[in-house]
Amino acid sequence: MQVDVLNIKGEKTGRTVELPQEIFGIEPNDHVIYLAVKQYLAAGRQGTHKVKTRAEVHGASRKLHKQKGTGGSRKGNIRNPLYKGGGTVFGPKPHGYNFKLNRKVKDLAKISALSYKAKDAAIFVVEDISLAAPKTKEIVSVMQNLHLADKKALLIIPEYNDNLYLSTRNVPNIDSTLLADINTYEIVNADVLVLTENAAKIFAENEAVEA
Repeated sequence: MQVDVLNIKGEKTGRTVELPQEIFGIEPNDHVIYLAVKQYLAAGRQGTHKVKTRAEVHGASRKLHKQKGTGGSRKGNIRNPLYKGGGTVFGPKPHGYNFKLNRKVKDLAKISALSYKAKDAAIFVVEDISLAAPKTKEIVSVMQNLHLADKKALLIIPEYNDNLYLSTRNVPNIDSTLLADINTYEIVNADVLVLTENAAKIFAENEAVEA
């Protein structure tokens, strides 16, 4: 899959990058994408919900009245779940929601998500962006030049760049991530993927090494 490399003004540089068919051209598997997104969101849940049982609520433990002879129903203490302020039966307790996925499943989900983006022509490759200092305005200008200002974009870079990170973190519709850290949720959640030229080349290099 040939993709044109654009400069920061949104113009073609005349260079292209070959994105491997094995990553960007497979038949996507919707179910594994669903599982990977579900796992990502589940891992973010705190699971700290908690209610008190009848053993934990405040209240006397004495029996309200004798068992027989009152004409009323049998009653225990005031902490009975049937009374206001009593304990809760089978209420939620703190627990984690995360679950395990095999590495092959997670890799297939990621490749499937990338293939969907390739099918939708939602992958852009831009020459490496170098900033002398954090400048949010410059990043916004680059996105405007690429005609992506109204899109939710995921900027993928090969290695951490402090100036680039600081420049993108305050822009609501732009997220930046390292190539090694991309996950299925981030890919699915973005409208478009913007890869720097070096990040795009790493895909091809890794595929060549594996072959």
